[in-house]
Amino acid sequence: MIHLYTDGSSRGNPGPGGYGTILRFGPHEKEITQGFRLTTNNRMELLAIIVGLEAVTRPEIPITVVTDSKYVVDSVEKKWVFGWVKKPDFGKKANEDLWRRFLKIYAQRQVQFKWVRGHNGHPENERCDQLAVGSALGKGLLIDEGYELLEARRSA
Repeated sequence: MIHLYTDGSSRGNPGPGGYGTILRFGPHEKEITQGFRLTTNNRMELLAIIVGLEAVTRPEIPITVVTDSKYVVDSVEKKWVFGWVKKPDFGKKANEDLWRRFLKIYAQRQVQFKWVRGHNGHPENERCDQLAVGSALGKGLLIDEGYELLEARRSA
């Protein structure tokens, strides 16, 4: 079993944001983090999970995703996202670009979710939060093209 711990952060919503991910398989552990100049908390929560799932090189091993994101957990476990993608207006759905990326990798993995309350002393969730916030406040922030392009189209 691979354990994937994740958290996302946005310093303002929208604002600078980041994600933190910990992958753990037996004695092996890997941290992944990145910051973006303008994004939202929900995008970072979802992107943390996507990046973690994409980093798994052995798709036959089951993965437990541990996250404090009700947005992602409910969207998947209550099957909302699977209904959204079938609708003709899915392209107008918030974070559609990331949901499409998620669905692609999710279909290739054996994933279950475990929700934990954020900022409640869960060691890996706290560490992921540190990674996410640190990346959001760091230098060399990337452009969240999915967010910024969508906002530019809405403004035009």
